[in-house]
Amino acid sequence: MNLLHNNPKVTLVGAGPGAADLLTIRGANALQDADVVLYDALVDRELLNFAPHAEHVFVGKRRGYKRLEQEEINALLVEKALMNGHVVRLKGGDPFVFGRGGEEIAHVTSFGIDLDVIPGVSSATAVPQELGVSLTHRGIAESFWVITGTTLNRTISDDVHLAAQSTATVVILMGMSKLPEIVSTFQRENKGQMPVAIIQNGFRKNKKIGVGTIDSIVSIVEKEGLDNPAIIIVGEVVRHSVKLQGIYDEVQEHYSKNDSL
Repeated sequence: MNLLHNNPKVTLVGAGPGAADLLTIRGANALQDADVVLYDALVDRELLNFAPHAEHVFVGKRRGYKRLEQEEINALLVEKALMNGHVVRLKGGDPFVFGRGGEEIAHVTSFGIDLDVIPGVSSATAVPQELGVSLTHRGIAESFWVITGTTLNRTISDDVHLAAQSTATVVILMGMSKLPEIVSTFQRENKGQMPVAIIQNGFRKNKKIGVGTIDSIVSIVEKEGLDNPAIIIVGEVVRHSVKLQGIYDEVQEHYSKNDSL
C-alpha cells in the first residue's frame, strides 16, 4: 500500500519556444528538485537532463494525436504529487499563453496541494525576435495581438476578424489549419498586400520559413511544405526585418513578374 507523501507539490514550468538554452534558471532549478516530470510534445527533451533522477512521463498532445486528455493530465498531476512529492509540469513556451496552465492550477489547488508557476519564454514573441521582426517597431506598429487560430469549437477565432481591422501586428498560434480562412478575413479588409511570415519549428534545426503577403502566403506554404508547429505573423513589421528582407523582396519580385504575364 502506497503512503501519501508528506510534502506534495506541483510546479508549472515554461520550457520556452524550443531551444533548451532558453529555459530560465528558476525553471532549471525546479527540474533539479523534481521527483516526477510531466512533459509535453513541444518540449526539448534535452531539458530532462536537468532532472536525471526524476521519473519522466510524456503527456504530449499534437494535432491528430493525444497521449492523454487534459482531464487525465490534471488527475495525474495530483496523483503523482500525493504519491511522489514534487511534480514538475514542463510545458512548451509559457504555461499561460494558450498552454492551459490555468486549468491545471485550478485542479491542483482544489486538492490543497502547494503550487508554484515559473514563466517561460513564449514563442509568440521569441520566434519573431529570432527572425529580426520587431512586433512593435517604432512608427510602424503601436501594439500587437496574440491570437489562437483555432478555438475550443475548432472554428476560427472572432478576434482574428477584429485584429484584421486594426493596424496592430498580429501573431497567430495554432493557425495553420485555418490559414485559408485567416487569409480570407484579411482580404475582406483589403489587406491582400500585407506582409506575412510563417515560421515552423522556430528554434530547432529543422526550422522552415515562408514569407510573402496575404494574397501569396497560401501558395508559399504549399511550396515550402510548411505545417504545425508554426506561428503566423501578419503586419508591416515583417517588411522591415533585416533577416527576412532578402526573402521578402525575392517573393515580391516573383509574384510581380507572374502578375504581369
